[in-house]
Amino acid sequence: MIRLDDVWRIFTVGDAEVHALKGVTLAIERGEHVALVGPSGSGKSTLLHILGCLDRPTRGRYTLEGREVGALSEAERSLIRRNRIGFVFQFFHLLARLPALGNVELPMLFAGVTAEERRERAARTLAAVGLSHRAHHRPDQLSGGERQRVAIARAVVMEPAVLLADEPTGNLDRAAASEVMELLEGMNARGLTLVVVTHDPAIAARARRVVRLSDGEIQGSGVRGPGSGHDTTPTGTRTTVPDPRLGGG
Repeated sequence: MIRLDDVWRIFTVGDAEVHALKGVTLAIERGEHVALVGPSGSGKSTLLHILGCLDRPTRGRYTLEGREVGALSEAERSLIRRNRIGFVFQFFHLLARLPALGNVELPMLFAGVTAEERRERAARTLAAVGLSHRAHHRPDQLSGGERQRVAIARAVVMEPAVLLADEPTGNLDRAAASEVMELLEGMNARGLTLVVVTHDPAIAARARRVVRLSDGEIQGSGVRGPGSGHDTTPTGTRTTVPDPRLGGG
């Protein structure tokens, strides 16, 4: 599903070049749960930005679902971000003035989905992450774990193929972190490809595979197993997560 071939990312800072990624080659199968780990400055966030079509490699190839992303226009890359990739961040990035329901509706608003369908799909997705009773609460009225579940609902409401999570538990206590990871793992078990950047060894240990980066290079990629990821979803199957009909995670 995801393939990187000899990917480099080089930034120019003044007269110097900074090699953020150096010849990264990596394949992630549909339905895998992969953790990206490494010290600060190792290239994790740069790699995640490239995977999320937020940045382009300086050289090398990035293929997503059979399409070479580097050859696409900005408009085509924007469509991929909107329809095929979900993002979850450490700091939630919810709009303070909108209730949970309104935050989950946002991606559909940008996609031109009708107001009635937006409201219905957002309500179903909030129910699937266990937050129907908090749908009309603003972010400042929610706990940290609840805010992250709203962010996850917003990330998956467009039914992406892959979810990229950058330190999704970094601002949560251990109990809330466990709840968030169980929710993400449940989605992964239903076919969502999950890539998690983390500094937390306990969170990394939950992944099926751990990819270790150091100084912009992959130093190791090992299956920890059993993990919650799986690669049994047939190629070409559209992932639908969470299943709103279930009304729960």
